[in-house]
Amino acid sequence: MTPARARPPARAHSWSRALRDAARAGVSVERASLTPLIALRGAVGVGLILAWALWVGSPALAVSSAFGAFASGVASFQRSWRPRPALALGAAAGLAVSSFCGYLAAGHPALFLVLLAVWSFGAGMGWAIGPVSGVVSALTVAAMLIVVTLPTSVAEAAMHAGIIALGGLLQATLIVLFPVRPWGNRRDALADALAAVADYARRLREDPYAPFDPQPLMEAREAAAVTPRQARRRPRQLHGYRTLAESIRPVLASLADPVVGAAAEGPERDRVRELLRAAATVLDATARAVRRGESVRIPEQALDVLKVPEDGPVLPPGPARKAALRLIALTEEVVEAAQEPVEVAPSASGTGPAHLRRPTGPGLLRVALRAVRRELRWSSPVFRHAVRLSAVVSAAYLLAQMLPQQHWYWGALTVVMVLRPDFSQTYQRGAARLVGTIAGVGIAGGVLALVHAGPRLSALLAVLAVGLLYLLMPLGYAAVSACTGAYVVFLLGIVGEDWAQTVWERIALTLLGGVLATVSYALFPAWESPWLRDRLARWLTANSRYAAAVFAANAEEPSKDRQRAVRQALLDARAARMEWEEATARADSEPVRHRGLSRRKAAEARDTQITAGRLAMLLEAHTPNGPAEPEARDFAAALTEATADAAAAVRERRPVDWAPVHAALARWQRDAEHPGGVALRVADLLTAELDEFAAAVG
Repeated sequence: MTPARARPPARAHSWSRALRDAARAGVSVERASLTPLIALRGAVGVGLILAWALWVGSPALAVSSAFGAFASGVASFQRSWRPRPALALGAAAGLAVSSFCGYLAAGHPALFLVLLAVWSFGAGMGWAIGPVSGVVSALTVAAMLIVVTLPTSVAEAAMHAGIIALGGLLQATLIVLFPVRPWGNRRDALADALAAVADYARRLREDPYAPFDPQPLMEAREAAAVTPRQARRRPRQLHGYRTLAESIRPVLASLADPVVGAAAEGPERDRVRELLRAAATVLDATARAVRRGESVRIPEQALDVLKVPEDGPVLPPGPARKAALRLIALTEEVVEAAQEPVEVAPSASGTGPAHLRRPTGPGLLRVALRAVRRELRWSSPVFRHAVRLSAVVSAAYLLAQMLPQQHWYWGALTVVMVLRPDFSQTYQRGAARLVGTIAGVGIAGGVLALVHAGPRLSALLAVLAVGLLYLLMPLGYAAVSACTGAYVVFLLGIVGEDWAQTVWERIALTLLGGVLATVSYALFPAWESPWLRDRLARWLTANSRYAAAVFAANAEEPSKDRQRAVRQALLDARAARMEWEEATARADSEPVRHRGLSRRKAAEARDTQITAGRLAMLLEAHTPNGPAEPEARDFAAALTEATADAAAAVRERRPVDWAPVHAALARWQRDAEHPGGVALRVADLLTAELDEFAAAVG
């Protein structure tokens, strides 16, 4: 029943190897699809506000307006399920407030340093809310560093803050007036989930223990959470497919499994392969239609396979027959859903289908405050990042003040844009920013030297640079840094800055800021390795809670509360698994030994937990319509009790003991009314996996 184990990860990185790998990853160009229309819309927003500010105001005011529109556009490009206009407006509001507050304190160096330190700490804590909040918060620090050098009075500072907000408002307005592929990111998330399940069905034809990455399903669930206003406007095609994909996935695994499904060889297995191929065809066709916003076209051959034959049963009696019939019923639901119109659902009362609710207004603020409060502890990587960011930005500001360069803020700006909560991103972005900045400012300086551009031509070149930035943003941070460097050089050309001095200052101060950022992480790290045991204990607890909920469901009457408990436990288990996967990915790139858990043990423990989660999923697919296994309740209770002690043992590096689970299994095997039942077989296999886990971390 246990699939082949994965190979253990490579040995720990040395500092030289880790830095080399990070630098190589940072300057590499990623393969991604480009969105020229969206890039054009963002560049038009920058161009309009820049032209208007040059017409009615001064070059300095134009630079502020361009920065506001540029940063708001960058915010709207971040991967988020929030409405793009809201991202642009939120970024613009933060930029305006930070620039105005910075100017008020700029005349008092000590006060400005305190404000900069506090604001940087808050920007670092923004990562507790999410990556988008972290990026936007960093942009507000950048605004404070740059824009304070432009006004000459409080009134002008207020005007600059207003023009920054106006730039964000313009970007939001363009997004509303000229939508490009509306609901496109949600369509992609749902289509990716359907395609992932289709690919899983195809792989199960060859390997009944094929692994499945739940990330697409998790992203589809996040995308499905909408505000009440969005729910009224959401296309019908985005309503039910995610639930069907979630329901089909465990049925596919149960049908393919040789223990609780069809035999490993013979006519039954051939029929299973036909069903899996047909199900994959249906899901692929649905994913393609959802992505494109068109009607679903399903091949007739696949539909013929997914029918109950008139001359006999689908499979011999038993769990395999039940799984096959369930798969046929679910694919019929997919076909029926495909006949629904794809247009936007009409605005109606609360009688429409339920939806996952996304908080708005005060609710969103409460969620953000809770997230920040959870990270206000010394062990949190986000808190340590905030402290590091505050200290290093302040140090860069003080050091730059001692240098003769006019654009002192570029060093601190580099720190803000490079530092991230984890090692790999920090060093990747440091290398990418240095290489990209040298390329960008070098090219922009050469262009200015050749054309002798005035304010208007410099503005046009800046708009072209920002359009290229928006277009190439999916390719990686090196491309973004090159375009940003060129954009800044062209902007400073608007106010008459000498391009030669600008180029060399930016390169030198970028190098200074990058060195400060990378050295600070080495001196004050937030390594993930020591926390691997804690992450593993969380995953073990969540996985066991899911398994216990499924076993308990086999001993109880069907109810919505039972289904809700199983569903919530499954979501918690997925979240814990993704937290573990992200933690080990960060730890594997760190140039330190795994002081919490060796790489080999981490790989072995991961395999056991993936298999344990798969076993619980198989049993969930065979949950009866009534209480069939009363002994399952005792097994679930023993599993819950033993897991609490096992999680503590993992954290404290004690031997893990599953004696209560073994005792409950022995009683079940002795007293079982159905010795060959699916639940008992799964319990036996799950207990074996728990023993494998104990050996892995012992």
